[in-house]
Amino acid sequence: MDEQVKIRGFRIEPGEVEAVLGGHPGIAQSAVVVRDDRAGDARLIAYVVTRDDLTPEGLREFARRSLPEYMVPSAFVTLDHLPLTVNGKLDSAALPAPGPAVRADVESREPRTARERLLAELFAQALGMDRVGCDDDFFVLGGDSIVSIRLVSLARSAGIGFTVRDVFEQRTVAGLAQAATELALPTTEFDDSGIGTVEPTPIMRWFDERGGGIDRFHQAMLLEVPADLGAERLTLAVQALVDHHDALRLTRTPGGTDGRSWSLAVAPVGSVTAAELVHTVDLAGADLDEALVRDHAEAAATRLSAERGTLLQAVWFDAGPVRPGRLLLLVNHLVVDGVSWRILLPDLIVAWEAVALGRPPRLDPVGTSLRRWSALLAAEARHPARAAESTLWADLLAAADPPLTAGRLDPVRDTVGRASALTLSLPPDVTTPLLTTVPTAFHAGVNDVLLTALGLAVAQWRRGHARGRHTALLVDVEGHGREEIVEGVDLSRTVGWFTSLHPVRVDPGPLVWEEVVEGGPALGQALKRVKEQLRALPDRGMGFGLLRHLNTGTGPELAGLAVPQLGFNYLGRFPSAGTPVVPGHPGWTVASEAGLLSGADPATALAHGIEVNSMVRDTPDGPWLEAVWTWAPDLWPEPHARALAEQWFLAIRGLVRHVDRSGAGGHTPSDFPLTELSQHDIEQLEAAWRIQK
Repeated sequence: MDEQVKIRGFRIEPGEVEAVLGGHPGIAQSAVVVRDDRAGDARLIAYVVTRDDLTPEGLREFARRSLPEYMVPSAFVTLDHLPLTVNGKLDSAALPAPGPAVRADVESREPRTARERLLAELFAQALGMDRVGCDDDFFVLGGDSIVSIRLVSLARSAGIGFTVRDVFEQRTVAGLAQAATELALPTTEFDDSGIGTVEPTPIMRWFDERGGGIDRFHQAMLLEVPADLGAERLTLAVQALVDHHDALRLTRTPGGTDGRSWSLAVAPVGSVTAAELVHTVDLAGADLDEALVRDHAEAAATRLSAERGTLLQAVWFDAGPVRPGRLLLLVNHLVVDGVSWRILLPDLIVAWEAVALGRPPRLDPVGTSLRRWSALLAAEARHPARAAESTLWADLLAAADPPLTAGRLDPVRDTVGRASALTLSLPPDVTTPLLTTVPTAFHAGVNDVLLTALGLAVAQWRRGHARGRHTALLVDVEGHGREEIVEGVDLSRTVGWFTSLHPVRVDPGPLVWEEVVEGGPALGQALKRVKEQLRALPDRGMGFGLLRHLNTGTGPELAGLAVPQLGFNYLGRFPSAGTPVVPGHPGWTVASEAGLLSGADPATALAHGIEVNSMVRDTPDGPWLEAVWTWAPDLWPEPHARALAEQWFLAIRGLVRHVDRSGAGGHTPSDFPLTELSQHDIEQLEAAWRIQK
């Protein structure tokens, strides 16, 4: 009824865009319509009657000062007058189609240079798309911080250098083409060999405090692989992998030099023999089932030993010369994380294909070694400026956090072996806007949206379970840990366990639950509040782990404060069953019998009373958000945990509905760093302030 239209998932009212254009002193009349001249490519087009000689670029820049990017027309067409019907209304059928000379269609602009062509291909590969335009926003298309690391890695392999920070700042092919540099050809001499003693990282110290053994703590992937994989070819490919990536040659031995109970070191290249890591299971014509996979995964886990340096196991299920087999790749979590899998799997495929062609495997170089990074972290933890940050974390942990359960977490009773679990999923019609339109409308990240929903869900759960009306939530948030806190570091191709963990106080404010579920107006303010709360933490929370686990001065104080009752982790996007693990290699896909697996010593203490680990599965039908909830059953009855999980999904759905409302979204102060404000930024900030009022 209000003539809203929907483009790329956003609901837009053309009248709002016309009102903004009407504020330009050089525009006499304007009409904004949706055209679909190319099938499946709906675009917002502005037709204007001008008093002055205005360019489409100037009009677009004017519109951007007051409108979010998704409401800026794709093209501006200048007319002498707007065509009208006999009744005096706009004759939409008489409006001309935008021509190439005036269209300036940012969505379809072809690359102008060889670098733009290359970057457009890399964008598409990193995002899993067929094509990306030169001015398409990386994050609008579903990119996130983890995918940006993949993009940096792909670019380095192609000889183009830029950082993750550049991706966040430039966001487009055109922008990065200007910021990127040509990389020098790699040499055989490296100052950073990566071999020798390794300083334990904060996440390793965190795990050590939980007790339990490290050897059975692992992650695994089951892949469908070509029928002619071959044990010898696989062994040579795995050898290339362990020789190339230092972390796969790490040893963890008793007796640390600093009085700790153990020490770490990277062994020289060639010290790990792949033949001892590769195992073959002859299926003899039988079908593979999940039980068989889990039996062999359990056996592989028992062979892992950090002390002996056996951190990887490869089990090939040979289905014969015709049928595709399966490959179980199991890695000790001490040396792998979600980003590392995105490095290891492509490298394994590249190495195997080289061996199959009779060539020696040549893998792209690693920028910064794990050994150097761990030393940099240890030095950063002792830096006075970083140590001064401890007050921030102490204040955050000391604030009120009323208990969610009657009892407290007991490290002896509440262990991994006794934990309960629940897996729920959200379909593509919710997950797609969650990844694209919602964060884009609020100039936010996916984590901002998910944590806002979590804060709202926990507040509602408190009200429904007689736990008070407290709206703030103290939650431990995991991150990929590859933040650019030191200049000159490149971790885009470094394998290891880099995860960071830090507390966050999320307070979306008091909202009526019905308004949350229905996507009411107050949800926008809630998301903006949480976004600013997260942005207030320096370096995405990296400093907390440094001060808590690596600084002997600040560590004891932080260790004596509260631990969040709830843990949160968003792992990013992963391919689903039947999907190639690397684009362009259809013979290597995620197996249908099982995908990403994990395991731990059952005696390991749970870190939180309840936690949620989520990821997006990219399927042929679209992305699905998958959430795995894990909890201590002596603290959380199953109905209580399920209620919280379902309320979180209801809040996510509400935020997606909210963006369908006219005028939803907008900037917040953190979008405008005060030290970098231009006149254009100031005008945007003023416009955002007026909208908020």
